[in-house]
Amino acid sequence: MDSALRVAVLVEDGFEDDELAVPVAHLRTAGAEIILVAPFAGRQYRGKDGHIVTSGVAMGAARQLHVDGLIVPGGYAPDRLRMRHALVDLVRDTFVAGRLVGAISHGPQLLISADVLRGRTVTCSPSIAVDVKNAGGLYVDRPVAEDGNLVTSRKRDDAHVFSEAVLRAVKRSR
Repeated sequence: MDSALRVAVLVEDGFEDDELAVPVAHLRTAGAEIILVAPFAGRQYRGKDGHIVTSGVAMGAARQLHVDGLIVPGGYAPDRLRMRHALVDLVRDTFVAGRLVGAISHGPQLLISADVLRGRTVTCSPSIAVDVKNAGGLYVDRPVAEDGNLVTSRKRDDAHVFSEAVLRAVKRSR
């Protein structure tokens, strides 16, 4: 893969550890550069199971980055992230530009706030399926849903198939 491939991963405290770690490892193995974007740069963020990551870019500077796509891990983090207008705008701008937007488990909560699900086939944690439908998404219960530049997945057990689908989509969106 082209070493210039860049993928942003949005983080906040309470992210689902495997839903961040598995896609990041998969993409790095394929040669991608991963940029951890969070409310603050250089801060440590803790996952639900204790995994700690340090952000590289603050959300305010993220719109200046050129990325080939972005990923929203699940857990409690997406609910916190969707309160940050800069991150909602980043998701919307990335989606509208036709670049990859991937979300797993509760990650689509941020996509709902960015208003990018209307008419798109989406899977997610069953606990937010009604929210996805209310946002105009076409909910399906399967390990991964690929709809153009949108890739979604249900849960941490699906992280490997999600990672493979994300890699395919980011290659297509280049």
